Amino acid sequence: MGHALNKILKDIINRYKLLQNYKVHFVPGWDCHGLPIELKVLQSMDKDARKELTPLRLREKAAKFAKETVNIQMKSFKRYGVWADWSNPYLTLSPEYEAAQIEVFSQMAMQGYIYRGRKPVHWSPSSRTALAEAELEYPEGHVSTSIYAIFKIISAPPASYGLLEEFLSDLCLAIWTTTPWTIPANAAVAVNPKLLYGVAEVHSILKDTAVLSKEKQANLKRALESGQTKPFVIVASELVSMLESKWGVKLVVKKTFHGSALENCRYLHPVNGKECPVVLGGDYITTQSGTGLVHTAPGHGQEDYATGLKYGLPILSPVDDEGKFTEEAGQFSGLDVLGSGNAAVVKYLDEQLSLILEEPYKHKYPYDWRTKKPTIFRATEQWFASVDGFRQTAMDAINEVNWIPAQAVNRIIAMTSSRSDWCISRQRTWGVPIPVFYHVHSKEPLITVETIAHIKAIVSNKGSDAWWYMSTEELLPHKYRNKASDYQKGTDTMDVWFDSGSSWAAVLGKRDGLSFPADLYLEGTDQHRGWFQSSLLTSIASTGKAPYSCVITHGFVLDEKGLKMSKSLGNVVDPEIVITGGKNTKNEPAYGADVLRLWVSSVDYAGDVMIGPQILRQMSDIYRKLRGTLRFLLSNLHDWKIVSAVSYSDLPKIDKYALFQLQNIVNAIRDSYENCQFYKIFQIIQRFAIVDLSNFYLDVAKDRLYVGGTSSYTRRSCQTVLAAHLLSIVRVIAPILPHLAEDVWQNLPFDYVKEDGSVAKFVFELKWPGVDENWLAMPADDVDFWRIILELRSEVNKVLENARTGKLIGSSLEAKVYLHASDGATATRLQEMCTAINDADALHRILITSQVEIFSSLDDEMVTSTPYSGRYTDKRTGEIWIGVTQASGTKCERCWNYSPQVGSFVEHPTLCARCFSVIDVQPLPAAAGFS
Repeated sequence: MGHALNKILKDIINRYKLLQNYKVHFVPGWDCHGLPIELKVLQSMDKDARKELTPLRLREKAAKFAKETVNIQMKSFKRYGVWADWSNPYLTLSPEYEAAQIEVFSQMAMQGYIYRGRKPVHWSPSSRTALAEAELEYPEGHVSTSIYAIFKIISAPPASYGLLEEFLSDLCLAIWTTTPWTIPANAAVAVNPKLLYGVAEVHSILKDTAVLSKEKQANLKRALESGQTKPFVIVASELVSMLESKWGVKLVVKKTFHGSALENCRYLHPVNGKECPVVLGGDYITTQSGTGLVHTAPGHGQEDYATGLKYGLPILSPVDDEGKFTEEAGQFSGLDVLGSGNAAVVKYLDEQLSLILEEPYKHKYPYDWRTKKPTIFRATEQWFASVDGFRQTAMDAINEVNWIPAQAVNRIIAMTSSRSDWCISRQRTWGVPIPVFYHVHSKEPLITVETIAHIKAIVSNKGSDAWWYMSTEELLPHKYRNKASDYQKGTDTMDVWFDSGSSWAAVLGKRDGLSFPADLYLEGTDQHRGWFQSSLLTSIASTGKAPYSCVITHGFVLDEKGLKMSKSLGNVVDPEIVITGGKNTKNEPAYGADVLRLWVSSVDYAGDVMIGPQILRQMSDIYRKLRGTLRFLLSNLHDWKIVSAVSYSDLPKIDKYALFQLQNIVNAIRDSYENCQFYKIFQIIQRFAIVDLSNFYLDVAKDRLYVGGTSSYTRRSCQTVLAAHLLSIVRVIAPILPHLAEDVWQNLPFDYVKEDGSVAKFVFELKWPGVDENWLAMPADDVDFWRIILELRSEVNKVLENARTGKLIGSSLEAKVYLHASDGATATRLQEMCTAINDADALHRILITSQVEIFSSLDDEMVTSTPYSGRYTDKRTGEIWIGVTQASGTKCERCWNYSPQVGSFVEHPTLCARCFSVIDVQPLPAAAGFS
């Protein structure tokens, strides 16, 4: 459903720009390298077939899978009504795209932003590759094995020796970790120099610790009471009470000091027995959990790595590609670190009396987004982009971009400012190769302008498969071929985010009609760490500029209860079923693409949005009402021609007010399109076209459209206004509801001639409605008075409804309305409307009653003799009294208005004067007049 939201949002923007006469190019694209291709291909094959799968064969199958997926998605997007260059989309697996991506890599490498190093990265044992942060997900419900353990201190530096001397024989560092499997790689314990720490004497297990199991109590006894004397532990002072409760012991603090005093103390490694130092870490060491002391393994954590570099610690990572301990881990060799290896380390610590407590810990933990299995942090040789080298330029560029919604800038700033160096290499066969050769003996990389340019040329012609089927000699430029035997080509491929992050270079820079930077990037909020950021980093590093001028982000699609969609919950809303219907048409009716698009326009996409059966039914009702309004406009223009239009200066006041409203509505909708606030457009259209227009102007217009005579002035003036509304509404809704707009246009009963003299055959041949200054020039006093009339009409309708409930009248045409205004100016204007020259502005037509009379004064007898009454009060008009009685005269059988003139015409005794003049060409008798 998220794909539908994303693509329809893009389509609405592009269609609007088309109506604005902008040059629009929406080039659809697919990050084929980002699809879970290898996993899908391998899962579809049996074990023997996998063994026979060569890199080229895998790439062939993966490419086939990717292209089939693209075709499926393309078909769906077309059905959503998305308008794009479907015959020429960009694919990250196309040779020209891959060549442009290698060029971006080259530019970054030649500027010194690309380097190879051994650092801890997110590693997926299930995929056997490094992963970027954007390739991770954090599912709910992950539970890790956490442990509290103690490491024996064996010495203190001269500066701290006096502070700790009396405790040294039984002094331990207490640590807490959720990854016990990293203990074999421990190189130090880090403390926060600013925190206060204490030496605490451990007393016997408390009696009121029923929460602790017997097994855990046994662990504590063995670990903490194994010696003749009571042991001492170092913990953060702030955490003493919490640890007493958790461990079930009494901790008596003997001495306190800042963490800086512990630097260079030495302890015994709990597994290999080597001496290790206490080091000073940073602000990542807090008292929110744990003990305030952090077990540090530079080969298995980013902060640990940074601290390790500071102190020159060994970067040990005794874990292989499959997530199993290597021989460096000694007795744990071959064990799975996320399974049996983790349990074995915990058991060993317990046996060595180093384990205080073991307990489950529920927290967010990174999983591979493809395999849905947990990852680990592991130091390996990888290629990195040095973000530090261009971070400030990127930060400056962020502030030059228009971010929608505005608060999105805070998210991208936070993620970019804290971004560590970007690991861009992956250990998978599928993707664009990192164009580097390695010396057979020294393993030094060969990467020059010439080597990359040569590979780029090959890839441009043959695609990236060439890297796998061509020899090293063929891949090397001429000047290096005599040394080809000294080199071997690398097997790493580029991160999928480097693939998609190069789209600005592969698309904007390679297609006619497109320019750099892009006008707009649009994707979900998760792309602040994905496409938005990778595009920004590659573009800044290569060109010094952001690849986009504006970025729009949208939230995720949830069900009607605000829950994430899940097949297991049965709450998934399939866009295809929304459009074409499901097996059970009663529960899953076919709404069509426009209802889905209307929903997209109705939601505030800045946050997560909801959809479900009830919401879709509401959207369908609104769509049908809008369609009904447009059908009314069309049907009442069946005999209208543009030459029949009444000039603005000759229009009745009600028509001028209708055009004033229309122009303001069009302007408001244009502003909302410009600001990409589509939900405001939805609200405006719903309120105006479906409510205000139908309930007032169209409701009042029916009388002169149906009764006033085919070619009468009032009907032609009304048709002029209806045509203006139809031509404006069809254009402002076209970006959102293109099918409905085109349906209207194909049934337009008159030709619309464009500026060049040709007839517009399709709605998107038009331009956005122009601004008519005459329509906006209506005097402010007149505008204000018409607003009063609308409010007064609402109050009159309430009194009419009471009269209808009381059986005094049935239809409102059976009523006569009396009005008395305390304000003289208001009374005068109301009286003028009662005696209006044209029938359209007559007050009784606007109130849809047969008569209206204005009382110049009001006495108690009038009030008491009027069966139904009410009052309208406003600071602009004062109080207006409203009275309702039965209309005088007889009902005209043609227009149903009551009039004393009915019966005055011998030829048509059942007609009123107006109806008689319409159907009879004879002059009216002297006795007849307009009611």
